[in-house]
Amino acid sequence: MRNRGAPASGNRIGIIDLGSNSLRLAIFERHGAALFPLVNEKVMCGLARGLSTSGRLNREGIELAQVNLRRFVALARAIGVDHLAVLATAAVRDATDGRAFADQVARQCNMPVEVIDGVEEARLSAAGVVAGIPDADGIVADLGGGSIELVEVGSSGADPAARIGRGVSLPLGPLRLAELGDNPRAVSDAVERSLAVTPIAAAGRGKNLYLVGGAARAIARLHMEHTAYPLHIVHAYTIGRGEAETFFDIIGRLSRRSLERITTVSRKRLEMVPLAALVLRRMIAAIAPQRIVFSAYGLREGYASGLPRREEGSADPLIAACIAIARSKSRFAPDGDRLLAWTTPLFADLPPSRRRLHQAACWLADIGWLEHPDYRAQEAFTRSLRLPLAAISHAERVFVASVLHTRYGGRADDPVREPTGGLLAPGATGEIRVLGLALRLAYALTGGDVALLADAWLGRERDRLVLEIPPDGGLFAGETMYRRLDALGRAIGATTQVRTRGPRRLAGD
Repeated sequence: MRNRGAPASGNRIGIIDLGSNSLRLAIFERHGAALFPLVNEKVMCGLARGLSTSGRLNREGIELAQVNLRRFVALARAIGVDHLAVLATAAVRDATDGRAFADQVARQCNMPVEVIDGVEEARLSAAGVVAGIPDADGIVADLGGGSIELVEVGSSGADPAARIGRGVSLPLGPLRLAELGDNPRAVSDAVERSLAVTPIAAAGRGKNLYLVGGAARAIARLHMEHTAYPLHIVHAYTIGRGEAETFFDIIGRLSRRSLERITTVSRKRLEMVPLAALVLRRMIAAIAPQRIVFSAYGLREGYASGLPRREEGSADPLIAACIAIARSKSRFAPDGDRLLAWTTPLFADLPPSRRRLHQAACWLADIGWLEHPDYRAQEAFTRSLRLPLAAISHAERVFVASVLHTRYGGRADDPVREPTGGLLAPGATGEIRVLGLALRLAYALTGGDVALLADAWLGRERDRLVLEIPPDGGLFAGETMYRRLDALGRAIGATTQVRTRGPRRLAGD
């Protein structure tokens, strides 16, 4: 390992999250503001089981954690991370033997253990949500095994740290509440008492509630299965308040026999799901949010995003990720920004939210070149739809994937697009087709080396689609080019014209 734990900049970051219920190793590769998961391994230790009555960490959990902590540290060092941290949360900080356990781990692993307080845990969880959902506005709730962290986040301001407000840690984790037995009324009373004394709950009224943590992710997966939702990606999965209340009520009443029939969630995680749903149901009643948004980004991503960067890159996590993918997957030197500038004249008054989706699609436009030609459209759609991207909604994922499907010659009625078509914003289909066909034309003109677009210009003049090429423009002539230009013209309802002219310089050339 290049760095044994001292604070340092670096692009490969390892975080061992020693939680109340689970122990997890996450290793990220960072490119600009994007975090790519390289390793994600979890063990359900249950350190907080019995903590409320005994005041001590669970003995079996300690033994399981020690074995796997040694493995996680050794694996991170073998892989060669630039920065490695062990973060311990509610169970370790609250148990009477928590500090002794942390010291023992530090000696065994030759690795310091940082026991973070509740306010810092809340801040890191909120920082993770902001990193993964940059326009987050409302309350973040990180539901761990031993505690719940609540923190305000706002959507205004360029500095992510300035968007994080007050935070609090409440002893309402399902592992602790399980000690109240099968008594929903007692659990509800405990949750209501805790929420009643924190002013943060009232600050979320009418905004969004962002749910973080393993139990929340499990509930999201159950809801997707319950509703036959077509895109099984937890991050940014959103449901309305009323629908959430109804579903949480259902999950909170599940019997042990009903739980045994569920196969989409691990058995150990599933044990805590009914209690977690009951806690969240009371939380929704107290906060009264407009929507519930599930976040796969939390404490670990918040910690990683706050470390100094070795290399600068795009501050937009979505664009940074697309650039990194393009650089590893494209045939030639990729230049999504050149493609964006070349296609933008086709779209009048493109709002910033749409422009960044165009930019993402432009950077990913060569993603399917290695596939068999008969399968490129389908593979480009499926792969881009499921990429580990942040700062993108489900509807936006479908937009980008549909553009790439069109760029590779896919038809709008292709069955691969049918299940997710309903997630698209109204009126998006025409825009998708135009951008996809424009990218298809660009790749026909250049053979994939988009730097050659410096000698060609595409634009609209009233009811005409015009392609300008140099006087000696044999490079840009040919049946394929004319056919794809005509297809684009039909998509925008314009006649097409090719004319010769000296090269125009694109912005940034």
